[in-house]
Amino acid sequence: MSVIAQPHVRGGSVFKDLSADDEDWQPTEIESLCMNCFQNGTTRLLLTKVPFFKEIIVSSFSCDHCKWSNTEIQSAGRIQEQGVCYTLRVTSKRDLNREVVKMDSATTRIPELDFEIPPFTQKGALTTVEGLLDRAVAGLEQDQAARQEADPEVAGKIHTFLQKLKKLKDVEEAFTVVIEDPSGNSFVENPRAPQKDESLTVSWFRRSVQQEKQLGLRADDEPEDEPPPGDDLDTMRSEVLVFNTNCPECNAPASTNMKLVQIPHFKEAIIMATNCEACGHRTNEVKSGGATEEKGTRITLRITAVSDMTRDLLKSETCSVFIPELDFELGMAALCGKFTTVEGLLTDIKDLVVAKNPFLCGDSSDLSRAQKLQEFGNKIDGIIAGKTQVHLVLDDPAGNSYLENVYAPEADPEMKVETYERTFEQNEELGLNDMKTENYQEDSEKRD
Repeated sequence: MSVIAQPHVRGGSVFKDLSADDEDWQPTEIESLCMNCFQNGTTRLLLTKVPFFKEIIVSSFSCDHCKWSNTEIQSAGRIQEQGVCYTLRVTSKRDLNREVVKMDSATTRIPELDFEIPPFTQKGALTTVEGLLDRAVAGLEQDQAARQEADPEVAGKIHTFLQKLKKLKDVEEAFTVVIEDPSGNSFVENPRAPQKDESLTVSWFRRSVQQEKQLGLRADDEPEDEPPPGDDLDTMRSEVLVFNTNCPECNAPASTNMKLVQIPHFKEAIIMATNCEACGHRTNEVKSGGATEEKGTRITLRITAVSDMTRDLLKSETCSVFIPELDFELGMAALCGKFTTVEGLLTDIKDLVVAKNPFLCGDSSDLSRAQKLQEFGNKIDGIIAGKTQVHLVLDDPAGNSYLENVYAPEADPEMKVETYERTFEQNEELGLNDMKTENYQEDSEKRD
């Protein structure tokens, strides 16, 4: 195995932004064995970045002897803190063209056909919904000839199922595609961005012990009921803790500083900041330092002046953001927890929806969609400049978000804070439905 070409490195990172206009983008070519004819072929590796999907490695193999070829995609980024589940209701052929990033750790289901592709049975792919169906059909048809000879009855049943699977592409009836990925690195396109997609539901979940073992986050022989090590809160309150990590931009060794702080008129929060000396990238994230509140909190601010942009704001990782005048909704896990200002949150929203959108350039670009997103970015700029009055809604079912009251301790006439009872679905997302906190010792003794 010999390397023919090396990737060009910029800014200390081998992962470059995905672009169809970069002529200097050279893949890595490796001479490797063809598993079809056992002659030597060529594997091309492309190391790139896709926003919403972190770093990826796209590999393409071709053999000049037997003309066999194969492509696949692998994640080169880190595993996310939570798993993600995309539920797409396919109602038209246009939905078949949605871009899909499916990792090899993802489970794909079509409930209407009682069909499931288990994790780690397919390689990761950057494809479309139609591509997922074609890939499933190709996998089932692969051994049909051998099945026909060994067990004609089973082959007949699979043939009947294949016809149903192929017929889905006609979209004569609506059907559902579910992609559940414990690594959190899969993605399904929202063509209506930045507006909410009524056909697409995105939810985040905590990985099970078995899923953590499959991802290599937990040793196979590690006991499932081992309690996590406790933290000395007194030490965290008085000191800045430092631990080693990798830069999320260039993956170079870096240090993360962590501090437990008290927010006035609110509660404690954990602020983490990372500064990479190799590439200069900086990032910060906030985690709630308190428990989940008994009720959810909804904070509504009417932005009337530029001075509202300086209000301190704590958005937890469980908080959703709404701007009703723009028909905009940002899910709870789309942005990490942040301790910033109203202006900082709006700027992050603009960067996420417009600047870092992977489908505004290259072969996937659509002129009307790009124009619509650019208009959305201009509206955000108008809000920041004080030209447009809107309502900013922070909806946190865990009750751990905060927005500064500049009139404190008096009531703020432009801000309304409401508490509400969580729904069963919200408790399920927070992992509260299965949490036993009362009479635990008595129930444990009864089971024993």
